[in-house]
Amino acid sequence: MDITKINLKDKKPLILVGSPNVGKSVVFNLLTSQYATVSNYPGTTVEMTSAVSSFAHSKYLVLDTPGVNSLLPHSEDEKVTRDILFQYPDKIVVHVFDTKNFITNLMLTLQLIEMGVPLVLDLNMYDEALTRGIKIDVGKLAAELGIGVAATVATEKTGLDKLLEEILKARASNFKINYADKIEPAIEEISQALPETVVSKRLFSLLLLANDVMFKKRLLEQGIGKEVLEKIAGSVQRTQRGFAKSLRSVIIEKRFNTAKEIFKKVSLVTEVTYANMADKVSSIMLSPIWGFLFAVLAMYLSYLFVGKFGAGVLVDLIEKKFFHGFFNPFIINLVNKIIPFTFVKDMLVGEYGIITMAVTYAFAIIFPIVTTFFIVFGVLEDSGYLPRLATMVNRLFKAIGLHGKAVLPMVLGLGCGTMAVLTTRILETKKERIIATLLLAMVIPCSAQLGVILGMLSAVSFKVFLIWFSMLLFILGIIGFLASKVVPGETSEFLLELPPLRLPQVYNILSKVKARLIWYLKEAVPLFILGTLLLFLMDKFNWLIKIEDFLSPVVVNFLGLPAKTTEAFIIGFLRRDYGAAGLYALQKQGLLNDLQVLVSVLTMTLLVPCVAQFFVMLKERGLKIAIFIFFFVLSFAVLAGGAVNFVFGHWLRIL
Repeated sequence: MDITKINLKDKKPLILVGSPNVGKSVVFNLLTSQYATVSNYPGTTVEMTSAVSSFAHSKYLVLDTPGVNSLLPHSEDEKVTRDILFQYPDKIVVHVFDTKNFITNLMLTLQLIEMGVPLVLDLNMYDEALTRGIKIDVGKLAAELGIGVAATVATEKTGLDKLLEEILKARASNFKINYADKIEPAIEEISQALPETVVSKRLFSLLLLANDVMFKKRLLEQGIGKEVLEKIAGSVQRTQRGFAKSLRSVIIEKRFNTAKEIFKKVSLVTEVTYANMADKVSSIMLSPIWGFLFAVLAMYLSYLFVGKFGAGVLVDLIEKKFFHGFFNPFIINLVNKIIPFTFVKDMLVGEYGIITMAVTYAFAIIFPIVTTFFIVFGVLEDSGYLPRLATMVNRLFKAIGLHGKAVLPMVLGLGCGTMAVLTTRILETKKERIIATLLLAMVIPCSAQLGVILGMLSAVSFKVFLIWFSMLLFILGIIGFLASKVVPGETSEFLLELPPLRLPQVYNILSKVKARLIWYLKEAVPLFILGTLLLFLMDKFNWLIKIEDFLSPVVVNFLGLPAKTTEAFIIGFLRRDYGAAGLYALQKQGLLNDLQVLVSVLTMTLLVPCVAQFFVMLKERGLKIAIFIFFFVLSFAVLAGGAVNFVFGHWLRIL
């Protein structure tokens, strides 16, 4: 759904804004408590959550925007939030606020006030501020800013009534920062040159004075003439000559000083002479040694729940007991009875049938994995550990052109590569998303495939396992490093505010899991069906056999493997675990020696992603990038397998 095209005939936009990890999603759930739509903002991969809510005989379209620290954006997420704020007439903005980080958050409030729209300030996490000795005089703050203010603890549903009351009487503020004698005339001059908009010209003028390049581009796209921009640029240049610092720095510094002055007026800060248990645990989580051990433990427990319980126990139960034991036989029998056309029957319930492959794959295999992952993700997110984990691994990931947030897609990749590619959306820049997608396609085996591969390696010498594992780590590092140098674009700064540690709330986790599963059903399942239809057609027209015949010489002569392994590699594109299972069957038949096991499992691990993951790559990264990654990974996997065959088979002979 395109959020920009929602019919607002009988609904007032209510936009939730705030820094990351301040509880916007919790407030959203409390305000709506009904079906939420999760969709991409047009032209981006940034997620937006929306829902229609009714209270006090009025209907609202509630929008939960991506986290933002400033209206001067540094990432795609921040740009989308600002674009949303600049849309919709008659909107109400609710700034969800981390009270314990008062001054930093108030700088964003001051920018929102400058928009000139009805605004409500939600002092969330108020309990955390109190534990740190910070008490805010809510009435004095409301009088100072000229807007409605409510103190809440959203996770405990405290203060919600007051927040709703303030929303109903939301108003624009008359509060105004006097920046400087030289800046104020420039604001007036630029404002006169700007067209009327749904937000104040004062804010637009400040953005132009701060040299916001993206905002200039937006004005051009909206039809403002170049001569007007040139006139504005002249005003900015004249103003800049009066300052040694950049105008952006001057404006930010003035807001910061204003926020400090307001904090002094409205706060009562008492001395806190002790650190509570949560602070102590947080310090342990961030320490170099104990924090690393805690991160390893968290990832291991996540892998057990997702990889073992979700991909193992639940998949076996649903796939074998329900789908293969009951549902598929029933549907196959029904289709054979009522449909006389062989082509249609094969398309529905054949080897590559929509029901027998796509539906089974989407609901019997992937659905349990993503459900357990979303539960883990919700626990890590709601507890406040997620940003701490990202902080711990940030230094390691920087070496491969990523930052700490990339740990999340990588961990999910061990459960399901298809969904992992979708979650690369959390990375800020296009460059980071491309690198993460490449590494997921190349060196991160999904749990189903990994289980079969480890089963094969357990039957041979332990040094075979060590070689395989060491090569994966080496390839991950070297390909990531080279990609960080070759892929164009910038890497975003790792700026992450640490929220307090809390006990996860079941309601919050279940609400998020529900919204994300709806997103999975809308985003991924259609791709599984599309991929299965493609494979069905390839099989019907004997293209799969032709591909197998074409690849056999490479497999036999270069990789040194039996010709039958060609079929396993092709099936691996359909489903990676099936491909690995084909290799396992050859090993059980005694057709693979230790060297061939190493070559085959390394090639299979590095080989192109499964068809579902490939289609998600197409959707997320675009045709050119997806095709490039496909052929690069395919070529690299074959070259790596051939190199291992040559080195260990003809030179070292240590296997």
